[in-house]
Amino acid sequence: MRAIYILPALVVLLVLVLSSVFIVDERKKALVLQFGQVMQVKEEPGLGFKIPLMQDVVLYEDRILGLQTQPIEVTLLSDRRLVVDAFARWRIVDLVEFRQSVGTGGEDRAQQLLGNILSQAIPEVLGNATQDQVLSQDRGALMNQILTIAKREGSALGIDVIDVRLTRTDLPEQNLEASFARMRAEREREAADEKARGGEAAQRVRASADRTVIELTSDARRQAEVIRGEADAERNGILAEAYGKDPEFFAFIRSLSAYEASLKGANSSIVMQPDSEFFDYLRSDRGPAAAAVPAPAPAPAAP
Repeated sequence: MRAIYILPALVVLLVLVLSSVFIVDERKKALVLQFGQVMQVKEEPGLGFKIPLMQDVVLYEDRILGLQTQPIEVTLLSDRRLVVDAFARWRIVDLVEFRQSVGTGGEDRAQQLLGNILSQAIPEVLGNATQDQVLSQDRGALMNQILTIAKREGSALGIDVIDVRLTRTDLPEQNLEASFARMRAEREREAADEKARGGEAAQRVRASADRTVIELTSDARRQAEVIRGEADAERNGILAEAYGKDPEFFAFIRSLSAYEASLKGANSSIVMQPDSEFFDYLRSDRGPAAAAVPAPAPAPAAP
Protein backbone atom coordinates (compact mmCIF):
# COMPACT_ATOMS: atom_id res chain seq x y z
CA MET A 1 0.00 0.00 0.00
CA ARG A 2 2.89 2.34 0.76
CA ALA A 3 4.27 1.86 -2.76
CA ILE A 4 1.04 3.11 -4.16
CA TYR A 5 1.57 6.49 -2.45
CA ILE A 6 5.35 6.64 -2.72
CA LEU A 7 5.48 6.33 -6.53
CA PRO A 8 3.12 9.28 -7.23
CA ALA A 9 4.97 11.33 -4.63
CA LEU A 10 8.26 10.63 -6.39
CA VAL A 11 6.77 11.58 -9.72
CA VAL A 12 5.43 14.83 -8.30
CA LEU A 13 8.78 15.55 -6.66
CA LEU A 14 10.62 14.87 -9.93
CA VAL A 15 8.29 17.19 -11.78
CA LEU A 16 8.81 19.90 -9.20
CA VAL A 17 12.60 19.50 -9.37
CA LEU A 18 12.63 19.60 -13.16
CA SER A 19 10.34 22.61 -13.27
CA SER A 20 12.62 24.47 -10.88
CA VAL A 21 15.63 24.08 -13.19
CA PHE A 22 16.15 26.06 -16.39
CA ILE A 23 19.03 26.26 -18.85
CA VAL A 24 20.40 29.48 -20.31
CA ASP A 25 22.03 29.13 -23.73
CA GLU A 26 25.21 31.09 -24.48
CA ARG A 27 23.23 33.11 -27.02
CA LYS A 28 20.57 34.11 -24.49
CA LYS A 29 19.97 36.05 -21.29
CA ALA A 30 17.24 35.19 -18.78
CA LEU A 31 14.96 36.98 -16.33
CA VAL A 32 13.19 35.15 -13.50
CA LEU A 33 9.80 36.80 -12.90
CA GLN A 34 7.43 36.32 -10.03
CA PHE A 35 3.98 37.76 -10.65
CA GLY A 36 5.52 40.17 -13.18
CA GLN A 37 8.28 41.34 -10.87
CA VAL A 38 11.94 40.69 -11.68
CA MET A 39 13.39 38.33 -9.09
CA GLN A 40 16.58 37.16 -10.74
CA VAL A 41 18.81 38.11 -13.69
CA LYS A 42 20.72 35.29 -15.37
CA GLU A 43 23.22 36.57 -17.98
CA GLU A 44 25.79 33.77 -17.81
CA PRO A 45 25.11 30.54 -19.72
CA GLY A 46 24.40 27.44 -17.63
CA LEU A 47 21.83 26.09 -15.18
CA GLY A 48 19.51 28.30 -13.17
CA PHE A 49 16.88 27.66 -10.50
CA LYS A 50 13.46 29.11 -9.83
CA ILE A 51 10.48 28.42 -7.65
CA PRO A 52 8.11 26.09 -9.46
CA LEU A 53 4.60 27.28 -10.23
CA MET A 54 5.38 30.74 -8.86
CA GLN A 55 8.21 32.01 -10.99
CA ASP A 56 8.60 32.16 -14.77
CA VAL A 57 11.71 32.46 -16.95
CA VAL A 58 11.85 34.86 -19.91
CA LEU A 59 14.73 34.54 -22.39
CA TYR A 60 16.17 37.42 -24.44
CA GLU A 61 18.78 37.56 -27.18
CA ASP A 62 22.35 38.22 -26.08
CA ARG A 63 23.60 38.55 -29.69
CA ILE A 64 23.88 41.70 -31.81
CA LEU A 65 20.61 42.31 -33.62
CA GLY A 66 19.98 44.24 -36.82
CA LEU A 67 17.24 46.67 -37.80
CA GLN A 68 16.40 47.87 -41.30
CA THR A 69 14.33 51.04 -41.16
CA GLN A 70 11.48 51.90 -43.49
CA PRO A 71 12.17 54.52 -46.20
CA ILE A 72 12.04 58.02 -44.73
CA GLU A 73 11.53 61.15 -46.83
CA VAL A 74 13.61 64.04 -45.51
CA THR A 75 14.00 67.68 -46.54
CA LEU A 76 17.60 68.87 -46.75
CA LEU A 77 19.00 72.29 -45.92
CA SER A 78 18.76 73.25 -49.60
CA ASP A 79 15.03 72.34 -49.69
CA ARG A 80 15.82 69.23 -51.71
CA ARG A 81 13.93 66.07 -50.77
CA LEU A 82 15.54 62.65 -50.45
CA VAL A 83 14.26 59.19 -49.60
CA VAL A 84 16.60 57.69 -47.00
CA ASP A 85 16.70 54.39 -45.16
CA ALA A 86 19.22 53.15 -42.60
CA PHE A 87 20.51 49.97 -41.02
CA ALA A 88 21.25 49.77 -37.29
CA ARG A 89 22.93 47.16 -35.10
CA TRP A 90 22.03 46.93 -31.42
CA ARG A 91 22.03 44.59 -28.43
CA ILE A 92 20.41 44.35 -25.00
CA VAL A 93 22.66 45.55 -22.18
CA ASP A 94 20.25 46.04 -19.25
CA LEU A 95 17.66 43.27 -18.91
CA VAL A 96 15.68 44.89 -16.09
CA GLU A 97 15.34 48.25 -17.82
CA PHE A 98 14.66 46.52 -21.11
CA ARG A 99 11.82 44.52 -19.54
CA GLN A 100 10.33 47.62 -17.98
CA SER A 101 10.53 49.54 -21.27
CA VAL A 102 9.21 47.00 -23.75
CA GLY A 103 7.03 44.94 -21.42
CA THR A 104 6.00 41.61 -22.83
CA GLY A 105 6.74 42.66 -26.42
CA GLY A 106 10.39 41.60 -26.21
CA GLU A 107 12.74 42.15 -29.14
CA ASP A 108 9.94 42.87 -31.60
CA ARG A 109 8.69 45.76 -29.51
CA ALA A 110 12.27 47.02 -29.10
CA GLN A 111 12.68 46.96 -32.90
CA GLN A 112 9.60 49.16 -33.28
CA LEU A 113 10.76 51.62 -30.64
CA LEU A 114 14.28 51.82 -32.11
CA GLY A 115 12.77 52.34 -35.58
CA ASN A 116 10.80 55.28 -34.23
CA ILE A 117 13.96 56.73 -32.69
CA LEU A 118 15.81 56.51 -36.02
CA SER A 119 12.82 57.91 -37.91
CA GLN A 120 13.12 61.04 -35.78
CA ALA A 121 16.94 61.23 -35.62
CA ILE A 122 17.55 60.91 -39.36
CA PRO A 123 15.40 63.92 -40.44
CA GLU A 124 16.76 65.93 -37.52
CA VAL A 125 20.38 65.44 -38.63
CA LEU A 126 19.94 65.47 -42.41
CA GLY A 127 17.68 68.51 -42.24
CA ASN A 128 20.78 70.57 -41.36
CA ALA A 129 22.94 69.11 -44.15
CA THR A 130 23.29 69.90 -47.85
CA GLN A 131 22.80 67.48 -50.70
CA ASP A 132 26.54 67.30 -51.37
CA GLN A 133 27.21 66.27 -47.77
CA VAL A 134 24.55 63.56 -47.84
CA LEU A 135 25.47 62.13 -51.26
CA SER A 136 29.24 62.31 -50.82
CA GLN A 137 31.34 59.31 -49.91
CA ASP A 138 32.58 61.07 -46.78
CA ARG A 139 29.34 61.28 -44.78
CA GLY A 140 30.60 59.57 -41.66
CA ALA A 141 30.06 62.72 -39.59
CA LEU A 142 26.33 62.66 -40.35
CA MET A 143 26.02 58.99 -39.44
CA ASN A 144 27.93 59.61 -36.19
CA GLN A 145 25.43 62.33 -35.26
CA ILE A 146 22.54 59.92 -35.90
CA LEU A 147 24.33 57.24 -33.88
CA THR A 148 24.82 59.63 -30.95
CA ILE A 149 21.09 60.42 -30.82
CA ALA A 150 20.16 56.75 -31.16
CA LYS A 151 22.54 55.78 -28.35
CA ARG A 152 21.11 58.42 -26.06
CA GLU A 153 17.50 57.44 -26.74
CA GLY A 154 18.25 53.73 -26.77
CA SER A 155 19.92 53.77 -23.35
CA ALA A 156 16.49 54.55 -21.85
CA LEU A 157 15.29 51.23 -23.34
CA GLY A 158 18.16 49.22 -21.89
CA ILE A 159 19.79 48.68 -25.28
CA ASP A 160 23.06 49.82 -26.83
CA VAL A 161 22.98 51.02 -30.44
CA ILE A 162 26.33 49.90 -31.84
CA ASP A 163 26.23 51.36 -35.34
CA VAL A 164 23.96 53.20 -37.77
CA ARG A 165 24.55 53.30 -41.53
CA LEU A 166 22.67 55.06 -44.31
CA THR A 167 21.95 52.40 -46.93
CA ARG A 168 19.98 54.42 -49.50
CA THR A 169 19.76 58.10 -50.40
CA ASP A 170 17.56 58.51 -53.48
CA LEU A 171 15.42 61.21 -54.93
CA PRO A 172 11.64 60.80 -54.73
CA GLU A 173 10.04 59.31 -57.82
CA GLN A 174 8.31 62.56 -58.76
CA ASN A 175 11.65 64.43 -58.72
CA LEU A 176 13.73 61.89 -60.62
CA GLU A 177 12.73 62.99 -64.13
CA ALA A 178 13.30 66.68 -63.35
CA SER A 179 16.67 65.88 -61.79
CA PHE A 180 17.69 63.75 -64.77
CA ALA A 181 16.67 66.54 -67.17
CA ARG A 182 18.71 69.07 -65.21
CA MET A 183 21.70 66.72 -65.17
CA ARG A 184 21.41 66.20 -68.93
CA ALA A 185 21.25 69.97 -69.50
CA GLU A 186 24.34 70.49 -67.34
CA ARG A 187 26.24 67.75 -69.17
CA GLU A 188 25.23 69.17 -72.56
CA ARG A 189 26.39 72.62 -71.48
CA GLU A 190 29.71 71.19 -70.33
CA ALA A 191 30.05 69.31 -73.65
CA ALA A 192 29.35 72.51 -75.59
CA ASP A 193 31.97 74.36 -73.55
CA GLU A 194 34.49 71.62 -74.21
CA LYS A 195 33.73 71.70 -77.95
CA ALA A 196 34.12 75.49 -78.01
CA ARG A 197 37.44 75.32 -76.19
CA GLY A 198 38.57 72.54 -78.53
CA GLY A 199 37.57 74.56 -81.62
CA GLU A 200 39.42 77.59 -80.28
CA ALA A 201 42.53 75.52 -79.62
CA ALA A 202 42.30 73.95 -83.09
CA GLN A 203 41.99 77.41 -84.68
CA ARG A 204 45.10 78.57 -82.82
CA VAL A 205 47.01 75.49 -83.99
CA ARG A 206 45.89 76.00 -87.60
CA ALA A 207 46.81 79.69 -87.52
CA SER A 208 50.23 78.86 -86.07
CA ALA A 209 50.76 76.17 -88.72
CA ASP A 210 49.73 78.54 -91.55
CA ARG A 211 52.06 81.24 -90.24
CA THR A 212 54.89 78.71 -90.00
CA VAL A 213 54.24 77.57 -93.60
CA ILE A 214 54.28 81.15 -94.87
CA GLU A 215 57.48 81.93 -92.97
CA LEU A 216 59.21 78.76 -94.19
CA THR A 217 58.05 79.34 -97.79
CA SER A 218 59.19 82.96 -97.74
CA ASP A 219 62.54 82.03 -96.28
CA ALA A 220 62.97 79.25 -98.84
CA ARG A 221 62.13 81.62 -101.71
CA ARG A 222 64.52 84.22 -100.35
CA GLN A 223 67.30 81.65 -100.11
CA ALA A 224 66.47 80.39 -103.61
CA GLU A 225 66.67 83.91 -105.03
CA VAL A 226 69.96 84.50 -103.28
CA ILE A 227 71.39 81.22 -104.56
CA ARG A 228 70.02 81.88 -108.05
CA GLY A 229 71.56 85.36 -108.06
CA GLU A 230 74.89 84.04 -106.85
CA ALA A 231 74.79 81.33 -109.54
CA ASP A 232 73.96 83.85 -112.26
CA ALA A 233 76.77 86.07 -111.06
CA GLU A 234 79.16 83.16 -111.04
CA ARG A 235 77.96 82.09 -114.51
CA ASN A 236 78.38 85.59 -115.86
CA GLY A 237 81.81 85.77 -114.33
CA ILE A 238 82.82 82.49 -115.95
CA LEU A 239 81.43 83.68 -119.29
CA ALA A 240 83.22 86.98 -118.99
CA GLU A 241 86.46 85.24 -118.10
CA ALA A 242 86.07 82.86 -121.03
CA TYR A 243 85.28 85.77 -123.37
CA GLY A 244 88.37 87.60 -122.22
CA LYS A 245 90.61 84.61 -122.90
CA ASP A 246 89.37 83.92 -126.47
CA PRO A 247 86.80 86.38 -127.82
CA GLU A 248 86.68 84.72 -131.23
CA PHE A 249 85.88 81.29 -129.78
CA PHE A 250 83.31 82.85 -127.47
CA ALA A 251 81.61 84.56 -130.42
CA PHE A 252 81.68 81.28 -132.34
CA ILE A 253 79.96 79.38 -129.48
CA ARG A 254 77.34 82.09 -129.07
CA SER A 255 76.59 82.00 -132.79
CA LEU A 256 76.19 78.21 -132.77
CA SER A 257 73.77 78.50 -129.84
CA ALA A 258 71.81 81.14 -131.74
CA TYR A 259 71.73 78.90 -134.85
CA GLU A 260 70.48 75.96 -132.78
CA ALA A 261 67.73 78.03 -131.15
CA SER A 262 66.57 79.62 -134.42
CA LEU A 263 66.63 76.48 -136.57
CA LYS A 264 64.91 74.27 -133.98
CA GLY A 265 61.44 72.94 -134.81
CA ALA A 266 59.49 72.34 -138.02
CA ASN A 267 59.67 75.95 -139.22
CA SER A 268 63.31 76.82 -140.09
CA SER A 269 62.69 79.79 -142.41
CA ILE A 270 64.53 83.03 -141.63
CA VAL A 271 64.02 86.28 -143.44
CA MET A 272 66.98 88.67 -143.26
CA GLN A 273 69.62 90.21 -145.54
CA PRO A 274 72.19 87.84 -146.96
CA ASP A 275 75.10 89.98 -145.80
CA SER A 276 73.81 90.03 -142.21
CA GLU A 277 76.32 89.31 -139.47
CA PHE A 278 74.11 86.45 -138.35
CA PHE A 279 75.38 84.38 -141.29
CA ASP A 280 79.07 85.11 -140.81
CA TYR A 281 79.88 81.67 -139.40
CA LEU A 282 77.68 80.02 -142.01
CA ARG A 283 79.71 81.58 -144.80
CA SER A 284 83.07 80.86 -143.17
CA ASP A 285 84.26 79.06 -140.02
CA ARG A 286 86.48 82.06 -139.34
CA GLY A 287 83.54 84.38 -138.93
CA PRO A 288 83.78 88.14 -139.28
CA ALA A 289 87.61 88.04 -139.52
CA ALA A 290 87.53 86.11 -142.80
CA ALA A 291 85.01 88.52 -144.29
CA ALA A 292 87.14 91.52 -143.31
CA VAL A 293 90.40 90.20 -144.96
CA PRO A 294 90.39 90.90 -148.76
CA ALA A 295 90.87 88.01 -151.12
CA PRO A 296 94.43 87.65 -152.49
CA ALA A 297 95.03 88.86 -156.01
CA PRO A 298 95.44 86.22 -158.67
CA ALA A 299 99.01 85.37 -159.58
CA PRO A 300 100.33 86.58 -163.02
CA ALA A 301 100.39 84.03 -165.81
CA ALA A 302 103.71 82.43 -166.54
CA PRO A 303 105.43 83.44 -169.74
